[in-house]
Amino acid sequence: MSLKTALCDSLGLDIPLMQAGMGAYRGIVTSPELVAAVSDAGGMGCLGGAGLTPSELRDTIRRIGSLTARPFGVDLLLPAKLSRPDGTRDAIRREIAESHPQHWAWVQGLFDRYDLPHTHIDMEHATTAELTDAQADVVIAERVPLFVAGLGDPGPLAARIHAYGGKVAGVVGSVRHAQRHVQAGVDLLIAQGSEAGGHVGTVATLPLVPQVVDAVAPCPVVAGGGIADGRGLAAALMLGAQAVWCGTAFLFAEEAQVHPIQRDQLLSGRSEDFAATRIYTGKTARTFRNEIHGLWAKTGLEPLGMPHQKVLMDDLLDAARAAGRLDIVSNPAGQIAGMLHSVRPARKIVTDMIDQAVACLRHGAALIERPAPAR
Repeated sequence: MSLKTALCDSLGLDIPLMQAGMGAYRGIVTSPELVAAVSDAGGMGCLGGAGLTPSELRDTIRRIGSLTARPFGVDLLLPAKLSRPDGTRDAIRREIAESHPQHWAWVQGLFDRYDLPHTHIDMEHATTAELTDAQADVVIAERVPLFVAGLGDPGPLAARIHAYGGKVAGVVGSVRHAQRHVQAGVDLLIAQGSEAGGHVGTVATLPLVPQVVDAVAPCPVVAGGGIADGRGLAAALMLGAQAVWCGTAFLFAEEAQVHPIQRDQLLSGRSEDFAATRIYTGKTARTFRNEIHGLWAKTGLEPLGMPHQKVLMDDLLDAARAAGRLDIVSNPAGQIAGMLHSVRPARKIVTDMIDQAVACLRHGAALIERPAPAR
């Protein structure tokens, strides 16, 4: 069965399904194998590159290119409001220790609480404009077919990407945000509701998508947040979206690089176990609720801005990963994880979603055609 929209033709896709880019520090949740599998299945695989150095990002893009000849994308974070636009991790650590001693002391206490060595990440880049500019330069130099800004405004990059024939997408959480992106020259918008995993806004998918569709027509809109099967895909199309942007669904793919402990959290978690918080990055992001969430709440401290809050937490999370304490590490995922309970190959996730969406749409057509009851 096939299902196609005008956006599919524009992006060179066979089906209206895009796999959201998801990344982690020094790790790739959306592995090259996952990205290639989704693209080869007719959709758009997307690398989450935010946690990679520019050289690591270049190598990973080239690895994807060696695995598939189909279009794929790269998702980066371009946060507009930063507590500091540049600087090394060491400089930001010193600022935190001097200007926010309570925050610093609390995190240092967690190292002791969990018997973790007081180590620092061996990467001086932080999530600053300095890093994101260098990452974007790599994406452009490698002529990636689709550039996605998971946070921030990709407008300043649009002309350079369009020059080689690439497309630009922006993830938005409000109508105002969507209108700004269109004015900046994006080719498509990803309207992502608050139930999604990772960085999110405050408006849920069902009210967000049709409002964005109406506000930015004829710019194509992709729906994200709380969509993990064919029912969600069919519903998104009926709301006016031309494709779906699915992240959490592909955390359950065999090809996704998810630690077994965090995979178990996803498999056993209920929808209410995935909470939006600023404690890991300084920006609101939905993650599996672990012990750190509760401990932070007891402090009464306000999270710092990005990159300060992220630098504050990254050393702790890196030490926890090294010690196998993935139970206290940030595990971004959406509320739809509460509906998902099995791990499958990515191609199977894609084909099942498309088949179910076609069946749903046919069912809807049958309801319209059903004869009126006799009187």
